[in-house]
Amino acid sequence: MSDLPEGWVKKMSKTHGKEYYYNVETQESTWDHPGPTPRVDKVRASHLLVKHKDSRRPSSWKEANITRTREEALEILDGFIKQIQDGSSFAELAKINSDCSSARNGGDLGFFGKGQMQRPFEEATFALQVDEMSGPVITDSGVHIILRTG
Repeated sequence: MSDLPEGWVKKMSKTHGKEYYYNVETQESTWDHPGPTPRVDKVRASHLLVKHKDSRRPSSWKEANITRTREEALEILDGFIKQIQDGSSFAELAKINSDCSSARNGGDLGFFGKGQMQRPFEEATFALQVDEMSGPVITDSGVHIILRTG
């Protein structure tokens, strides 16, 4: 296993006859080892949750008794994804539409570490880059779109 961060490779300089490091994604090169990939212990994210009748708690601040199916929830979520891709504000859509109490904060969940969220949510969030949005993520709470913010 390489001790290089993702995207970096070791090459041999034909001119100088010594090793250097090259980033295949950014085309950056350096004589110095680029160091290990920093370990991320915490992330910050916002989400928009759409619950369905099989959610572990099928009620929210918006609806006392949620009766939609998971498929209907996914269709609703797909509509929100399209709106965001077309320029709508993630935070504004979350404030109005999310079934989570974080809606009042535009879906912001603050910082959290591993083991604090349901596994599918955690894995999706940690896999995102900052300012990257997920596709639909299914958990016991319902279906989410996640925006990693930190």
